[in-house]
Amino acid sequence: MKLAFDYNNMMGYSIGEHGIKKSIIDDGKAAHKAAYDEVIGNSGKGWQEWTETPLIDKTEIDELNDFGKSIREKASSFVVLGIGGSALGPICVFNALLHLHHNELPEKMRKAPKIYVEDNIDPERMSALLDVIDLKTTYFNIITKSGETSETLSQFIILYNAMKKAVGEKAAKEHFFATTTIGKGALYSVAQKEGFRIFGIPAGVGGRFSVLSNVGLVPFAVMGIDIEKMLDGAKEMRKACERTDIYRNPALMTAFLQVESMKAGKNISVMMPYADGLKTMADFYCQIWAESLGKAVDKKGNTVNCGQTPAKSLGVTDQHSQVQLYTEGPFDKVVTFIAVDKFGAVTDIPSDESAEVGDFLKGHTLNELINAERKSTEFALTKAGRSNFTVILPEVNAETVGELLMYFMYETAFAGAYLDIDTFNQPGVEEGKKATFAMIGRSGYEKKLEELNSIKKQDEFIIR
Repeated sequence: MKLAFDYNNMMGYSIGEHGIKKSIIDDGKAAHKAAYDEVIGNSGKGWQEWTETPLIDKTEIDELNDFGKSIREKASSFVVLGIGGSALGPICVFNALLHLHHNELPEKMRKAPKIYVEDNIDPERMSALLDVIDLKTTYFNIITKSGETSETLSQFIILYNAMKKAVGEKAAKEHFFATTTIGKGALYSVAQKEGFRIFGIPAGVGGRFSVLSNVGLVPFAVMGIDIEKMLDGAKEMRKACERTDIYRNPALMTAFLQVESMKAGKNISVMMPYADGLKTMADFYCQIWAESLGKAVDKKGNTVNCGQTPAKSLGVTDQHSQVQLYTEGPFDKVVTFIAVDKFGAVTDIPSDESAEVGDFLKGHTLNELINAERKSTEFALTKAGRSNFTVILPEVNAETVGELLMYFMYETAFAGAYLDIDTFNQPGVEEGKKATFAMIGRSGYEKKLEELNSIKKQDEFIIR
């Protein structure tokens, strides 16, 4: 395991009365065992097939790389169509492992096509995409596990129609490939009919846990990311999360500390990376944490309305917009810092006498400064008795990103087990999907439309 986890500032000895006593951890042996058995005991079963995603064999990896290379060599642009887990996983990995201005690089400096992940259906956004891509040399990966996702299917219909007009019906088929559940859903049916290449998603891998399945691996292979190294990192974290001792199991420990913090009223979890390349890792975390833990009932049917609201923050940017609240506001937050020891570049602050300002900065580097600011923010929070802990990456590469993604998945699963909820369902999301189908006129949802139409609004409560 390359990552390190410093949870000192979650403990009472560090932050005082708002911290957790070591005795609470030690006295929770039965709870730790139950949570561990729930997750590890069901590894690879049911909705926990995601635990097996790093274990694909070398032959499958080679096939993915060969396919990715075949697209990469002929594409000027590559577009991922997806939403939720089908987009957030790819986005955070591209952000972490590609050049921060990948699409703006001169063509000769880019080793992969321009990348666009279309995860919303704002009509202006679709129009803008068509303004910047050349359809004749653009390739599309349509991703939806159910094959019925309204947003993704609508994008596909628009772009497939546009592609047919640009290159003709026969050639258009070569520009699309699908990632979906084999044998199920509208996307699978149309992909088979049209002759698209189809990549499967295992039945027991839910969207927010799918980043290391074909949902992520296919687009990563297209962009030339080292998927073998990423899976190696995920396997290392998997081993670490199978350790029975909570003091050696990072995901079990931090899940317990988060759940204990929730019990103490800390209902907001702030994810604060100190690296622009990890900025969208907070988006990935926000989905997996919110959608997995925000549940109305526990497994016994008791109303619990549990969960912890995730919030995104970026160091050092949000030291100047949010940290004041974190330091002096309500004691309702846990802040998770993501630190990077070694950045991919070193930027010196010159000892330039012509710039008669900031003498205390001269001769240092931005690398020193960003880590000093992170440690200073940690100090300020700790001094104020605010719960925080730090995940430390030695550097950002395919292996450490694989570890980090797997850690988030295991931490979430263990937290759900401690809370005794169904971590892997999403009834609140499904209700919204059904309402959308009804409003758009899909057959079979007439009763839902009646229910929607029965909701009345009074004009006196609308300001115009």
